[in-house]
Amino acid sequence: MRNIIPVLSLLLIIQNCSEVKSSFELPILGRSEVIEREENGTVIYDTLTHKIADFSFVDQDSAIITNETFQDQVYIADFFFTSCPTICPTMKQQMLRVYNAYKENQSVAFLSHSIDPEYDTVALLHDYADRLGVESSKWHFVTGDQDEIYEIGESSYMVVADEDPSAPGGFIHSGAFLLIDKERQIRGVYDGTIKDQVDILIKDIDRLLKTYAKD
Repeated sequence: MRNIIPVLSLLLIIQNCSEVKSSFELPILGRSEVIEREENGTVIYDTLTHKIADFSFVDQDSAIITNETFQDQVYIADFFFTSCPTICPTMKQQMLRVYNAYKENQSVAFLSHSIDPEYDTVALLHDYADRLGVESSKWHFVTGDQDEIYEIGESSYMVVADEDPSAPGGFIHSGAFLLIDKERQIRGVYDGTIKDQVDILIKDIDRLLKTYAKD
């Protein structure tokens, strides 16, 4: 298993500490990068914020899902697998709460990545979404190349996603929900198994949407 858990723990601490304020601007989380450039003979240092890398997966309707799918939307991402015997059922019920809160809001979408793409076929994901009663245009359950899913989980979303024969179901993954803004930046990390954390997520989605309403 790759060493991602400490990063996630730090992000959760940041989120929990920030939550006590009533009107704060959501932080931009992740690894920033400072680049050097020269302009008119002057050296200038620019800070590049962490962003979700380009991706291309297939959802439950066989549609190609990329970053462009979420153009002018904020979205909530997570990682799961349909045969998960532990935290996934709880996560999906909590995510369903968020989905129902924003079902009619076209500015909010959902992206769930299967970490077991060999088993979680398009047809199985379609059935899974149907059983949850969600709209495929709103909530995308995606599959694809396993290594690519693991890579984007760990390098972009900074959560653990990996095979582990000793884990229940054969996989280990984070229970985090990640709030992504319209600029592909992580604005919040929440424990998707805890109702109070998901309540904070719902409040933070409202807070994030209000910042765009001011533009």
